[in-house]
Amino acid sequence: MADVLPYRPRTGEIPTDPGVYRFRDADGRVLYVGKAKNLRQRLSNYFAPLRTLHERTRRMVTTAASVEWTVVATDVDSLQLEYMWIKEFDPPFNVRYKDDKSYPFMAITLADEAPRVIVTRNRRIPGARYFGPYPKVWAVHETIDLMVKAFPIRTCSDASYKRAMQTGRPCFPGQIGKCGGPCSMTVTIEEHRAMVDDFIAFMAGGDERFTRDLTKRMMAASAAMDYESAARYRDKLSAIEAVLGKSALVLPADEDADLFGIAEDELSAAVHHFVIRGGRVRGVRSLTLDKELDISGAELVDQILQRVYGDGADVPRRVLVPVLPDDAAELEQWLRERRGRRVEIAVAQRGQRAELMRTATLNAQQALLRHKTRRTSDYVARTQALTDLQEALGMDEAPLRIECFDISHLGGTNVVASMVVFEDGLPRKDQYRSFNIAETTDDTDSMYQVLMRRLARVDAPRDEDEPEEENGARRRPRFAYKPQLLIVDGGQPQVQAAARALRDSGRTDIALCGIAKRLEEIWVPDDDFPVILPRTSEALYLVQRLRDEAHRFAITHQRRRRRRDIGTVLSEIPGLGEARIKALLKHFGSVTALRAATPEQISEVSGIGPGLAAGIHAHLAGGRAAPSR
Repeated sequence: MADVLPYRPRTGEIPTDPGVYRFRDADGRVLYVGKAKNLRQRLSNYFAPLRTLHERTRRMVTTAASVEWTVVATDVDSLQLEYMWIKEFDPPFNVRYKDDKSYPFMAITLADEAPRVIVTRNRRIPGARYFGPYPKVWAVHETIDLMVKAFPIRTCSDASYKRAMQTGRPCFPGQIGKCGGPCSMTVTIEEHRAMVDDFIAFMAGGDERFTRDLTKRMMAASAAMDYESAARYRDKLSAIEAVLGKSALVLPADEDADLFGIAEDELSAAVHHFVIRGGRVRGVRSLTLDKELDISGAELVDQILQRVYGDGADVPRRVLVPVLPDDAAELEQWLRERRGRRVEIAVAQRGQRAELMRTATLNAQQALLRHKTRRTSDYVARTQALTDLQEALGMDEAPLRIECFDISHLGGTNVVASMVVFEDGLPRKDQYRSFNIAETTDDTDSMYQVLMRRLARVDAPRDEDEPEEENGARRRPRFAYKPQLLIVDGGQPQVQAAARALRDSGRTDIALCGIAKRLEEIWVPDDDFPVILPRTSEALYLVQRLRDEAHRFAITHQRRRRRRDIGTVLSEIPGLGEARIKALLKHFGSVTALRAATPEQISEVSGIGPGLAAGIHAHLAGGRAAPSR
């Protein structure tokens, strides 16, 4: 592979102005769109020696056949042009969104003579004001039913409205008290417009002035013995309080903000978006995205904000994010132009904002997990994954049985390994195995030892002690089934150690690869460059799930073993039972901290007297302690 790209422009040809650049392939298709404050500085990063580039960046620049750029006057102009081109060309190497459903909104059709409130998924109604999104349609209907009791605005269809206005007879919803527009013949168009304004003001900020005003009116009517009016004000007040009670006050009552919780791995990300108005969560939205190139958290936030607000979302006073984008000032100016007033982008660092950010991030993590595992539950997707993996690794047949291995340790001690098994793309947890490694020099030696132990059991004879099947044949030991593919967690060093184990075991009929977590590369033996699977590849999702499952199983085994070791050490001390051992570990957190404690500090634990504390200190000082953590 040549180390210099043939289409690389001369450095002096690239301007130092802000602008937007596009990489194209040989057919002219736009592969990637990016913006830069200094085009020359940014593009020079892509034309560094290929061996120094991130694997996925190298794949993009080697796929491309040309690069072009457009100079703009300001950084804000570059942001706007980048967004426009990404929407127009949908480049495969840019962040791609997987918002797999449209959310319901509450909309008020302000362009109508008598605006009405409706439930819709259409965000393009001319002149409409939107509130939401809501997680479910029933949630929007429930809110509207409560709101029209306090603010009786029009809910009937356009056809019903026109017919009522032409005939002078109230619309049917108006006859049953479900519509408060002029078609109900109870208010004028001007009075109705005033109620619509109050409806919007309340929804936009949860303005509690309505609660105070209705309370005063109710008390005044009651004092004047106008009990019918007092009852109407009471019912409206109850409706408003019911709406406010649907969502807790999560921020100060005057806070209007959007908060974005983000969870990501090397290839995907999930976003959980809280729409907060008047301190209450008025809308919730989740979306997932795939990313091809290696981008930072700040760049990801930049792309998410462009997407959300570029698609017409209501811009609040404050936008809360986990990390500030590099061009936060330009984004604030871009959002200010959309909102018409000042907008602040800030990091939720402490207090209620930080707590809400943790909640949003947890929801994003769960959404990311669902996104990654959804494909494996589909038979067609699993079949495609096995076929893609067969083609990528050059195997003669699809790997119907795959085993994945991972090594886990605590600073070089307490070394364990895990083996997880997938058959037909699904986990076979009854065939998982764990290994303890007594002596080892490093991870590669550990991997070699584990695979030698595993491969020694392939094609093992049937055990005479195994119970018989219904047909009289003896069941084959589960550990003896031969995998078509071995996967190790790691890069070239781990793969080479595994290849040596296959050679020493005389196995030439088992394929091998490794997955390096940092770059999600697939390494095969004796190859200087990794296999880069497309981010949308079903095979990559399957390999990732195998790796993650092997890591989880190894950590679980190690923790179980460590708890057993800690319990064994402390149970050897006379006078220590299960309850006192739990109290000690809860107080000190680990055997290491307990070993470093003085007898006086140990005696501070409930139920531990001075004599027992001295015995615990002497026992641990004698060198019979558990591993460090």
